Amino acid sequence: MSDQIKQIAERLRGLRDVLELTSQEVAESCQLTVEEYLGMESGEKDISVSALQKIARKYGIALDVLMFGEEPKMSAYFLTRCGTGVSVERTKAYKYESLASGFRGRKVDPFIVTVEPKPEDTPIYFNSHEGQEFNLVIEGRMLLNINGKELILNPGDSLYFDSAQPHGMMALDGKTVKFLAVIM
Repeated sequence: MSDQIKQIAERLRGLRDVLELTSQEVAESCQLTVEEYLGMESGEKDISVSALQKIARKYGIALDVLMFGEEPKMSAYFLTRCGTGVSVERTKAYKYESLASGFRGRKVDPFIVTVEPKPEDTPIYFNSHEGQEFNLVIEGRMLLNINGKELILNPGDSLYFDSAQPHGMMALDGKTVKFLAVIM
């Protein structure tokens, strides 16, 4: 387990302890099974940004607190220089770089997402969350599956969708894909 995943798992446990909630209460309130939630809290299960966002919204905390352990401080603007956004690698295949981690009270969460290629027979991991999402491919090509509809996005292509629909992506051509994801 990476140090980052371990730290996120510790923050999840801490949040639940502070709020004096059972694992079942947190799991149910975020549409997760108890096993899924406990796997995230132990750091043994992949922790999706969508699951963290559900938990953050449900309990009224900033997503950054769960992901990075820091409360946003800026309220007028927040500048992120190229390649300097706060990053978290959920797994070896996904890296999220926050582009607005220091801005307090954000209405959206913008990330640069890097997805490493996997063998073609690897199943796509699906997630869903409240709100909407915008993806713009910066480099590489990706397959984006939204509720069974497969779309191929090339550099410069973008897609805006209802993120309550089950969705997942895969890098194509054996190459890394990098895209801007804005979660609203």
